[in-house]
Formats: sequence, structure tokens, C-alpha cells
Amino acid sequence: MLVAAAVFSLLAGTDCHAQDSQEGPDIAEMAAKKAEELERTLKLEYWQVFYVDSTLQHDYTAMQAEMEKFQKAKVSNVSLYMDVQDRWMETIDSTFRTIFNEDQWKAYLKSGAEKQQKARAKRRAKAEKTIR
Repeated sequence: MLVAAAVFSLLAGTDCHAQDSQEGPDIAEMAAKKAEELERTLKLEYWQVFYVDSTLQHDYTAMQAEMEKFQKAKVSNVSLYMDVQDRWMETIDSTFRTIFNEDQWKAYLKSGAEKQQKARAKRRAKAEKTIR
């Protein structure tokens, strides 16, 4: 549980220590906070905030469910958890690309998303190299 909670906390940008170790992070609250943050920084329209929040709630929930499967199977390989996180973050970014206008997308990338995308690409390339 601790490994998945730490990975999920990194993903969500929350403080791992602020979360109760017995309970997972509150998905709805995390999604709402992130949607509010993006609303402020990207000057999102009301309908965009709705789609961002809905996307995050769905995708965070699905990601958490995948991680919980690993936990129940007692998987301790952190790279498997990171792979789940990376896949879902790619899905979120792909959806955000359809929600944001061009200026908002550029601002989103500049706010740190581009760096995260590059880090995911680097991990993916490293994993592919390891497989070969």
C-alpha cells in the first residue's frame, strides 16, 4: 500500500505524508483541487473546468484501481507502478489537449507538463531498451 500511495501522491502532486496511510487519497478532492489550479493558471472557461474535473476523477480512479490490483498481488516493483502512472498521465494529457485551446495548451506545457512528458518518454525509451 505504501509504494502505491507514494507513487500516486507523486502523480497527483500531493504530500504523501498528509494522506492517511490506511486510506487512499480522496480522488474527488484531488481532481477538484487540480481543476481549480488549472482554472486559475490557464484561465479556463466553466465548461473546460467541468471536463477537466470529470477527466481527472475518472482517470485517477481507474489508475488507482490498477495500482490496487498490484498491491493485492503484493507487487513490489516500483517500475510497474510508474508504468501505470505514466499510461494514465498520457491519457490525461491527450484529453487535456482536446479541451484546451492553443494558448492554454502552451501554458499547460510551460507549467511543468512538458517536463513530465519528457520524463515519461525517457522512462519509456529506457524500458524499451531494457526489453531488447
